Amino acid sequence: MDKNQIALVNQNDNVIGFKDKQQVHIDGDLHRAFSILICNGNGQMLIHKRAFSKYHSPGLWTNACCSHLTQGEEMQNVIFERLKHEMGITCNLNHLFTFHYRVELDNGLIENEIDWVYVGKFEGSPNPNPDEVNDWKWVDIDWLLDDIEENPDSYTYWFKYILQNHKEEVVLAIKQCSGL
Repeated sequence: MDKNQIALVNQNDNVIGFKDKQQVHIDGDLHRAFSILICNGNGQMLIHKRAFSKYHSPGLWTNACCSHLTQGEEMQNVIFERLKHEMGITCNLNHLFTFHYRVELDNGLIENEIDWVYVGKFEGSPNPNPDEVNDWKWVDIDWLLDDIEENPDSYTYWFKYILQNHKEEVVLAIKQCSGL
């Protein structure tokens, strides 16, 4: 099981092979990723600032956890493992939706992902991995949506895409998982 080998997929999201993560982003290959949104009982969302050592999008705010399907893993396991690895938390996760996006990043790398979005509920303070996370905070969804409009360069592309193109689904999921 090589954590640097991520799943390449076809347009139907079927796994067709594995390739080095960095090379995938250089070549712009279509691959499978996931994004985890975490809320609390106050209807807030957990966001984190990516570590400055990340190979792309360093120092940008994003959702609680984001990663790739790696060789030898199954989605139903890797989502929990990465959430624990990145944020030091464990909670139930429910699949919310899946979408495709492609963007050329500032550093010449290309994200071309079919991204599976999950939502979960967690109370308390995470214990983030400093190799992954520079900072974190709980924010109100309305504040977050406004801040993304006012400061778009402070956020990762995929997180903005999720909130701008699936706003209603995300807001409803946050309200449902928080019991509001």
